[in-house]
Order: sequence, then structure tokens, then C-alpha cells
Amino acid sequence: QVQLVESGGGLVQAGGSLRLSCVVSGPDFSPVAMGWYRQAPGKQREFVASITSGGSGGSTNYADSVKGRFTISRDNHRVYLQMNSLKPEDTAVYYCNYAQLVPPRSNFWGQGTQVTVSS
Repeated sequence: QVQLVESGGGLVQAGGSLRLSCVVSGPDFSPVAMGWYRQAPGKQREFVASITSGGSGGSTNYADSVKGRFTISRDNHRVYLQMNSLKPEDTAVYYCNYAQLVPPRSNFWGQGTQVTVSS
């Protein structure tokens, strides 16, 4: 089983920055998409950003709400989310995701890290 452990969340004022990190351990299911999702209180979990790995990997994708403010990156065993110009509406629990891109399309989640942006 793949294990994902997030860190880097916290409390920050609007306009500030945070960098989330996710350590990935376990078997390699490449090609995969590693990404970040978030869930605010009373709302559904939503996609934030992803980056592919393996094959012709390295392509990124962002939710419209974070384009130009957030940047996703990775190295061999970590995926990062640099969050700049944070807004109160970015407040949520952020989850790391590891999704196999070919059958059987295994999917794994971290435990989440809280990000709170004060106005």
C-alpha cells in the first residue's frame, strides 16, 4: 500500500504563503498523478492541483480558483504545494492524493493537513 503523509499546514494571514509537503512511500504504481485536494467545512472535497509522474510525466493541472497563486512540484518521493497570495476562502483541510493512471487505477489519500487563512 502507498502511504501519504502531509505536513506544512497552519494559520496564516490573508496574502501570506504556505508550503505543503506530502511524503510518498510504498510501491511504485507509475504512471501516476500526484495531487492536492481540499475540503472546507460543509463542502465537498474539491480538486486543487496535480502533477503526473512516470512515462512522459511532469504535466501539471490546476483548479481555476488557484491558478497563478499555487504551484505544484515533486521530486522522487515528495509532492509539494506552494501557496501564495492566500485568501480566506482557501481555508480547508488539504489532502494529498496518489492516483494510478492505468488499470486497476489504484487511489490513495493522506490524512489531511489544516490550512486556515485569516482575514
